[in-house]
Amino acid sequence: MTTTAELPGSVRKFLDRPHTATFTTLRPDGTPHVTPVRFTFDAATGLARVTTRAGARKARNVTAGGPAAPVALCQADGFRWATLEGRATVTDDPVRLAEAVRRYTARYHAVPPTPPDLVVIEIAVDRVLRLNL
Repeated sequence: MTTTAELPGSVRKFLDRPHTATFTTLRPDGTPHVTPVRFTFDAATGLARVTTRAGARKARNVTAGGPAAPVALCQADGFRWATLEGRATVTDDPVRLAEAVRRYTARYHAVPPTPPDLVVIEIAVDRVLRLNL
């Protein structure tokens, strides 16, 4: 277990690679919902971002989980992986959405889908688990 302030360069480099991750949220009944996502992570601030539709199950789960819904993002490549755990919120604030789109575009070299109900799930990462990094 590591906090974002203690992340070695190898982990930061791995999390900068344009991979997808699994994103785990909790449904209102407490069961996990896992879905593949593209995301960005700012190690300096400990903030991860996932853009999605407001009506998507993951966004609805985070909203139902309250102001600090527990979530996890896990990026894997063979026997190397890093999981970012933290508390999430959903916002449609235009400034925060623009920053999420900017970071996504830089990481994946493509603009994310932009449905009319675009939101960003922001995750305040408080723990990083890793293997072989």
